[in-house]
Amino acid sequence: MPIVIRYYYTHISPWSYLGHARLGEIAARHGASVDYVPITLGAIFPRTGGLPLAKRAPERQAYRMAELRRWPDRLGLPLNVEPRHFPTDDRPSARLALAAKARGHAIAELSLALMRACWAEERNIADPETLREIAEACGLDGTALLEDADSEAGRQRLDQACQEALADGCFGAPWYSVDGEPFWGQDRLELLEEALARPE
Repeated sequence: MPIVIRYYYTHISPWSYLGHARLGEIAARHGASVDYVPITLGAIFPRTGGLPLAKRAPERQAYRMAELRRWPDRLGLPLNVEPRHFPTDDRPSARLALAAKARGHAIAELSLALMRACWAEERNIADPETLREIAEACGLDGTALLEDADSEAGRQRLDQACQEALADGCFGAPWYSVDGEPFWGQDRLELLEEALARPE
C-alpha cells in the first residue's frame, strides 16, 4: 500500500502556497499519494489557541513579514507579502475545492491556482465570480461547483474536513500527517521527506 500524506491547508496561507507544489514533488519521488484537504482556520484557531494575524503581537507580525520576504526568493516563487485581498474569507475557496474533490477531481492544480490568485495575482478568492473563473481555467465546471459549494452538503464537507484536521492534531496551516506523525509548516517538508525515506 502506498503511503498517504494527509495535507491540511487554506488557500489564504502564504506558507501553504510556498509548500504546495513541493509537497507534490516530494510525494512523487517516494511513490506516496497526497490527500488534499482544504480547511478554514476560523474553525481551527478557536479550538487550538491560534490567533488571527491582526490579533497577534507586533513582534510576531514583524517576524512573519521577515520570513515572507526570505522564502519566495529562496524558492523562486512570486509572492506579494501584502496582497490586496488579504485577509479574506477562506471558506468559499475551501468549499469550492472540496466540491471538486467530492466529484472525483484531483484538486492539487485547482488549489495551487487559488493560492496563486491570492498571493501573486491580486485576486479576491472570496468572490464567487473569481472562483468560477479559476475553476474553469482549470478545466472544471465553475458554475456547478459553486452551486455545490454553497449547498448544505458543501458546508458540511468543510465542517467535516475541519473536524478531521483537529482529530489529526492540526493547529495551523499547512499541516501534513504521515502515518500519524505530524509536520507543521512548509519549512518542515525536508523532515517529511526524510520520514518517507525511512525503511519500513
